[in-house]
Amino acid sequence: MSQSFDRPSGRSATTPSGTDSADGSGALGAWTSTYRVPKMDCPSEERMIRLALSGFEEVRTLAFDLSNRRLEVVHHGEADPITEKLATLGLGASLQGTIATDPETVEAAGSSTLSAEQESGSLRWLLGINALLFVVEMTAGLIAQSTGLLGESLDNFADAAVYAIALYAVGHGVKMQVRAANLAGVLQLILAIGVLVEVMRRFAFGSEPESLVMMAIAFVALIANISCLLLISKHREGGAHMKASWIFSANDVVVNMGVITAGALVAWTGSNYPDLIIGTITGVIVLNGARRILALKS
Repeated sequence: MSQSFDRPSGRSATTPSGTDSADGSGALGAWTSTYRVPKMDCPSEERMIRLALSGFEEVRTLAFDLSNRRLEVVHHGEADPITEKLATLGLGASLQGTIATDPETVEAAGSSTLSAEQESGSLRWLLGINALLFVVEMTAGLIAQSTGLLGESLDNFADAAVYAIALYAVGHGVKMQVRAANLAGVLQLILAIGVLVEVMRRFAFGSEPESLVMMAIAFVALIANISCLLLISKHREGGAHMKASWIFSANDVVVNMGVITAGALVAWTGSNYPDLIIGTITGVIVLNGARRILALKS
């Protein structure tokens, strides 16, 4: 899990009630609410949840467990407003339970994360690499008539957008964060629709993807994404956001391997179908990510 904190023994597991005190500490102290989030299957959903809850002053700590689709929120006051906000994201979030938490352990969990300077430095490198890959793969995809490369370029664009939003969010309010996220979502939506339309056009009228170019560019992207993994390997057990960045790069490696495989199948069979299939799959994934980002409201 991205962050963890110990729960004090002998505490009641009842749901908190009452109002916060004037100093914002909460009349009943700190609480840990556990949510099951069935559709939280990638770091994009984690970033959406962070943006959605960043406007809640009572939220102290977020801990994400993507593999088990679980979220823990340490907060003051009642859990109902948090639950209602999570419901608006369309991720199927449901409250599993709330227990009392020692405020001192909350502060300890927050102090264990990496410094903002370290994370920002890594995020800038990740942003630059993914932005460069987007331009290279988009250009190569158009020249080589490969929807697989076009789709892969969108995957890099989606990653770069998330890293850019993360960097932009520093020092800005939640409304500006959501506006930046929505702008990235609109651009991502337009590009994804464009690729899917191009896939349909090539299904109807045919295409001749250049398999060697597909494999060569995808191999270069594979090396770049492995470099990203090495860059953030020392951070991946730190804060939740850096662990999310690790998962992003790992997913990119899988996509790269898919395009290389599609290129090999195009060369072997002489058919354009492998390229069109991988382009469709990647385009749909990016389109769904854009839809979820645009569903985010401040």
